[in-house]
Amino acid sequence: MQFVGRILGAVAVIALLAGSAVAQKGPAKYGEEDTPKTAAEIAAEKEAERAYRRSLGNIPEQQKTDPWGTVRSDSAPPKAAAKAPPAKPKAKSAEGAAK
Repeated sequence: MQFVGRILGAVAVIALLAGSAVAQKGPAKYGEEDTPKTAAEIAAEKEAERAYRRSLGNIPEQQKTDPWGTVRSDSAPPKAAAKAPPAKPKAKSAEGAAK
């Protein structure tokens, strides 16, 4: 019974690996020429592009938002511009201190 279970398990693993290998067929390989598109495919692509452009026109224009607008009052100046830092006194040189 154990032997049959191992065989079935191995068959299941092989089947899963084979299925994913078949799915990796992918697009055309390097050096192969693309197949020419039919007139119906070209028309469908153009129509899809036009529909996409129309859908972009339906989006309303976004306004700038200020997340801190309710916290900050409009009449108060910014703190950095309101208060200038005091000027630092000039350091005395060694010659000036000796006099």
